Amino acid sequence: MLRSFAFVLFAFCPWLLASAQSTTLTPPLEYTVSFEQASSHYAAIELRIPANEGSAVELMMPTWVPGSYLIREYARHVDEITATDGTGKPLPITKTSKNRWRVEVSSGHETRISYRLYCREMSVRTNWIDHDMAVLNGGATFITQVDALDRPHQVRFELPNHWSRSLTALSPVEGREHTYLAKNLDELIDAPVICGNPIIEDFVVGGVPHVVANLGDFDLWDTNKAAQDVQKIVEQQQQLWGNVPYERYKFLNVSAESGGGLEHDNSTLVMTSRWNYRDPQKYQDWLSLISHEFFHTWNVRRLRSADLNRYNYEQENLTRSLWIAEGITSYYEDLVLVRAGLIDRATYLKRLSKQIEKLQTTPGRNVQSLSDASYDAWIKYYRPDENSNNSRVSYYVKGCVVAFLLDARIREATQGTKSLDDLMRILYADHAREAGFTEADFARAASSVAGLDLSDWFEKHINRAEEVEYQPALDWLGLQFAGSPSNESKGGKADTRQTEKSTETSAPAGTDTTVAAADRNPDQQSGQNNVAESDNNKASEKKSPPKAWLGMKAVDNQGQLVVTAVTANSPAHASGLNVGDEIIAFNQYRVSGNQWQTQLNQLGIDQQIRIMIARRGTVRTIGVTAIEEPEENWNLKVVDPKSEQFESRIRSWLGETSVPSE
Repeated sequence: MLRSFAFVLFAFCPWLLASAQSTTLTPPLEYTVSFEQASSHYAAIELRIPANEGSAVELMMPTWVPGSYLIREYARHVDEITATDGTGKPLPITKTSKNRWRVEVSSGHETRISYRLYCREMSVRTNWIDHDMAVLNGGATFITQVDALDRPHQVRFELPNHWSRSLTALSPVEGREHTYLAKNLDELIDAPVICGNPIIEDFVVGGVPHVVANLGDFDLWDTNKAAQDVQKIVEQQQQLWGNVPYERYKFLNVSAESGGGLEHDNSTLVMTSRWNYRDPQKYQDWLSLISHEFFHTWNVRRLRSADLNRYNYEQENLTRSLWIAEGITSYYEDLVLVRAGLIDRATYLKRLSKQIEKLQTTPGRNVQSLSDASYDAWIKYYRPDENSNNSRVSYYVKGCVVAFLLDARIREATQGTKSLDDLMRILYADHAREAGFTEADFARAASSVAGLDLSDWFEKHINRAEEVEYQPALDWLGLQFAGSPSNESKGGKADTRQTEKSTETSAPAGTDTTVAAADRNPDQQSGQNNVAESDNNKASEKKSPPKAWLGMKAVDNQGQLVVTAVTANSPAHASGLNVGDEIIAFNQYRVSGNQWQTQLNQLGIDQQIRIMIARRGTVRTIGVTAIEEPEENWNLKVVDPKSEQFESRIRSWLGETSVPSE
């Protein structure tokens, strides 16, 4: 496994590093985790540190976990920390920083650290404990010795009588129940643990055992069928990468009425709902989440940016390559599903269209570059506010769209003989488990695979905040945006005043839960109604009346209509309407919290409206002119389904073996 923390000491003492890598020569740090207070959400943890010759031991707790780029201050959940020596004698322990402690030790004696840990945050990057189960992440759980991060860490779980199993990707210690060994702190943090009474499904792919462990309420799921679908995902991804870099793999699937997933070397922790299996759309989202996290087994866990090659668990690890880590993975999450036969072509195009729509309805795409979005993840992506949609872009969403465009660019340049698949395999062969790749490495490899210089393409799509170019990809694949009579507009962009509007929507993929909602609800789409037309029986479209648009979002808050977001360069933005304003009246007519859009429509488009608001307790009036709601249709469709050339290209892209039925 990659060493994720470097020590100057080892750089000068290679013999010491070799010794630390041997579990037989170096005694491990030993943890015991018990759950006597599980119903109160507490774990009791004891750390036993072997005797050393020093007079003090410095302890550390991580502040974040890889894959979730935000300082989360896990030490805030530590209660009642104490220290004793092997004889039970109390030792002085002092907190020296937000996540560090210093213990004055007795030379030659073992040191024991005891602490209570509060665990009631249900997410894939934190901890949850209750009467029924425990879900633990290493970074959020274990305090360790600062100068022993590369030595073995052993963990034993003492389960309540009504819990049957513990599961983790860590290696079990033979002959010791619920006891596991990590080679170092990296491996301990990289292996989440679930305890309780899981439903186990297993299968073998590529000669390697895989387990789907379902913890929680799965009465409404067919867990066997779900595992069969996961197996299809595993088969496709092993085939895509051409190798199996792990000896066993565990999908830890928790029914928690929550969501999200987090990748690890030999496992993933995902969260879902008891209701998701029987909802086709939500089940597709779950499969997409599984696909996303499993793709990280290669892209991120073993192939990753040089900036993330060695983790520092106490501070931000900045990189400009998260769009590669997460964006490219987001692109493949659904592409793998269609290749595995779990969704059809139409569904895939809808899901890709939704990503494009998210990007194109985010004003921040013209403010923040993809490179900057990656670099600023620590301060922006995980801390969205009411202005985020105007000021930043998601490296998941734009990264996914850019990956699609890069895939098509490589296919076009090579006349279909190469693709993004080839680029990722080459990067893996050259950089996995080594020092990691740089942005320059990635761009050079892409140009090499494409057989032409893509420097300008990368500069435009990655380093600058400007519109992406859809047209080359659409032309190569024979696609266009629905409602667009041709793809002649710049970038393949649909006309913003279309006469055709699709009524079909799909839910966003489940790994991008922190993206702010679009400024206009995609469900607020006008329908189509075909009617017979006199003798020739032609169909014509009956459009809904145009809607008045201010460029704001507002919610009914206990009878008060409160502005929650204002879109940049919109009428609301130009008028000075603010987030937090309470809208009282339009033209002196009292506004109804759940009917305000209908009222706005009736007051008319291109008519100035006097909006009475209350701002911080002061009533004032603002003038604003509503405009017609911009219509943009980003739904991809095939231009000519009968074209053998385009059908061949699409089938190659999607991995289809036959032409889909009409």
